[in-house]
Amino acid sequence: MKIAVVGTGYVGLVTGTCFAETGKDIVCVDTNKEKIEALKKGIIPIYEPGLEDMVHRNMKSGRLSFTTSLESCLDEVEAVFCAVGTPPDEDGSADLRYMLEVARTIGRNLNKYVLVVIKSTVPVGTSEKVRKAIQEELDKRGVDITFDIASNPEFLKEGNAINDFMNPDRVVVGVDSERAQTIMTKLYKPFMLNNFRVIFMDIPSSEMTKYAANSMLATRISFMNEIANLCERVGADINMVRSGIGSDTRIGRKFLYAGIGYGGSCFPKDVKALIKTGEQNGYQMQVLEAVENVNEKQKGLLFDKLSSIFDGHLEGKTIAIWGLSFKPETDDMREAPALVLIDKLLDAGCNVRVYDPIAMEECERKIGDSVYYASDLYDAADGANALMLLTEWKEFRSPVWNKVADKMKQKVVLDGRNIYDRKEMEESGFIYRCIGY
Repeated sequence: MKIAVVGTGYVGLVTGTCFAETGKDIVCVDTNKEKIEALKKGIIPIYEPGLEDMVHRNMKSGRLSFTTSLESCLDEVEAVFCAVGTPPDEDGSADLRYMLEVARTIGRNLNKYVLVVIKSTVPVGTSEKVRKAIQEELDKRGVDITFDIASNPEFLKEGNAINDFMNPDRVVVGVDSERAQTIMTKLYKPFMLNNFRVIFMDIPSSEMTKYAANSMLATRISFMNEIANLCERVGADINMVRSGIGSDTRIGRKFLYAGIGYGGSCFPKDVKALIKTGEQNGYQMQVLEAVENVNEKQKGLLFDKLSSIFDGHLEGKTIAIWGLSFKPETDDMREAPALVLIDKLLDAGCNVRVYDPIAMEECERKIGDSVYYASDLYDAADGANALMLLTEWKEFRSPVWNKVADKMKQKVVLDGRNIYDRKEMEESGFIYRCIGY
């Protein structure tokens, strides 16, 4: 079975590589010639644990190849997965130009049946727009060729994407034909031989499921951050509160951690897009508007705490930052709280020293040489008046605090992820601030 995957970003590359791992013949397509040439040489454009080895293994076996031409492989494939970017427009709606261009390319070159699978996160109704764009091109050619559309949103967590794809807790698929359902069943059967967890539904429901899932998780994060901020004011401990409510089986413990807000490529974009979908359909998504507002405020919370410690006198202070990516096990800094905090610190006249195990190059690409890029966590702390923990990488969990203290000018730690013990930090002589207690 041969499949084309259009788009070699995070979703497309993981999707294509994991399908190849199960014996499928995969050709990954991208219009970026430099990226394709790099991939042909085995150079991976993203950081994801386990992905590089899997790409190399499947390229060597001949099951995974790369091209810039969708036209050249359309006659050979049974399905085309569209995993192109759908970035937010200025108004928050999803930009579908790349998706629709893929559709038009298919319509101009299609000579036999193919199943077109929308893998990108797209608003409800996008699959019908893709269907219409393909059909319009077929009509222009005066040909009658059957094709189907399916919606198959991704639920990959950055840093754990390979395991999520190879061992999914569920796969959501929207179809409107038996033929499409048969193909999708054949594709996903190898991943769940003992427990087939593909949930088939209509296409609009599948499209909505992705946005609803991410928006629910974002809501839990912002809710806990609201509760954490109130806990500080009333003398409660957010960690105790989390334990108390998380033990309720109706609520559960996941995504109940207070912190400095969510970032990444999914939650911010998808919340905005769902708010916009509501507007376009005459409905105000009041809960999600609040979720977004809370999250934006939360990203600046550590700066406010820092300013309070130093009575607003931050000019000339040296601030160390541990962690730049929006979460561990990725170099992704899209919508990362670190970017907001670095901007605020620089605007206040601070000298900023940063360290991240993976995201240093990405940070330099985004903000240039406006900060000092440290060689390790201790170098970052050298001469610092305060230290901010922004990403809970494993190597930050148990630093040698005596060594950190010797490096720092003042012993001030602001923990944006609540990974340290307040009592231990204070007994070690640190001024310690965290989120929610």
